[in-house]
Amino acid sequence: MVSTMTTCWRRAAVVICLALPALAPTPLWAQEVDPDEERPAAESPADHPPDGPAASEGEGEGEANQPAAEAPPPVDKPSKSEARDEPPKQLSGPSPVIHHAPPSVAPVNQPVNIRASIDHPQLVKRAFVLYRNAGAKGYQEVSFRRGSPGPYVATIPAKEVKGPWMDYAIEVEHLDSRRAPAFSSRAAPHRIQVPEDGMDLIEKALEKKLDHRRSVVASRAEYVSFGKSIATVVSGDKVTEREVNDRFYRVEASYTYRPMRVVSEFSIRGGVVRGSAPVPVRELQPGQAEDERFDVGLNYGAPSVRFRFHDKWHFDGSFLLNVTEVGFSVGTGAALHIGDPHGTKLTLGFEAIQTFGTRFYSQIDIQAHEQVKISPIVEVTNMPSADHFGVRLIGEVGADVGAGFSLAARGGYQARVFTSGGPSFGGMLGYAF
Repeated sequence: MVSTMTTCWRRAAVVICLALPALAPTPLWAQEVDPDEERPAAESPADHPPDGPAASEGEGEGEANQPAAEAPPPVDKPSKSEARDEPPKQLSGPSPVIHHAPPSVAPVNQPVNIRASIDHPQLVKRAFVLYRNAGAKGYQEVSFRRGSPGPYVATIPAKEVKGPWMDYAIEVEHLDSRRAPAFSSRAAPHRIQVPEDGMDLIEKALEKKLDHRRSVVASRAEYVSFGKSIATVVSGDKVTEREVNDRFYRVEASYTYRPMRVVSEFSIRGGVVRGSAPVPVRELQPGQAEDERFDVGLNYGAPSVRFRFHDKWHFDGSFLLNVTEVGFSVGTGAALHIGDPHGTKLTLGFEAIQTFGTRFYSQIDIQAHEQVKISPIVEVTNMPSADHFGVRLIGEVGADVGAGFSLAARGGYQARVFTSGGPSFGGMLGYAF
């Protein structure tokens, strides 16, 4: 009996030991928490008033009748895609700064180097100079690059540096591609004075005076007679004299271009001269008439250039290549112009052609009217192929008839001896463009 009771108590003790853990509450650190489960807000001390006398019945009823405070509305949290699309917030910190000493004057037709240093260059995507000259409608830009003496240099090309001034400003492009002015601005740029070169001013003044017509084509024709001259004819041992018509005519065409600088102009002339000379320049050929023996001719080409030494002093130099009745020959010429090269001036010059002759001349151009020029000319020459010099007195009147066209007419008298002389006349037609 006792053993049976003992066995029963043991079994009951085992059952009680097994059941006790299940009945005990689970500690907080061992509980599983559902993240989506709403948990009640923590109780404040106000929810549990301190122990004391019980509130009055009226006060209890008023507190019981007061509505409960409303909970704040839920805040919508942005999705991950929306969070990615939001621009990053600008954090306060260092910003790029341009240090630059602006020039105030620059030489014309010379490159302008804009130098600058940049604080915090790692925050700059690009820095550049905006520039425009007086004749430009909008801005052009050139980027800063590392260079000496730098540390950053932007070079405005020489062809863009034109007088009388040039504007520029500096802008930077931030890492987010925003542009911002760093020195001056497009609306209020910094201005550089670009004084024009003296030669540029002269060129502009002359170009304006000539109505911007730099090229000239012209043709001339002239007939010259010295009357009768005595020619000495040697045939074997026999020496005789005979009278010869001393005359020639010239036809010439030319093209001139006027740079209006140190080289004021250059031109090319070509023409022919035909006539008779008082000196037999070749032997009489079998079957040839005696009068043909005195015929002379010249085909020539002559490049020339005019240099400017001063506003009132210009010098011409020319070189002639010729073909005469006896073969090839060369020649040269020069002239000094004193005064306005396109107005009133004095010209002193000479021209010499091998086997054909030499001439010295002086010419005064008088600007009688804005469109009329009168030119007295004195020439001493032994052309064509004479054995002594003669004197020519010539008068020429030129007129600008408009639209680039010009006309000139000349006439005069010349003689080699006092007992004989003859007239001369000619004309010129030119077009400037």
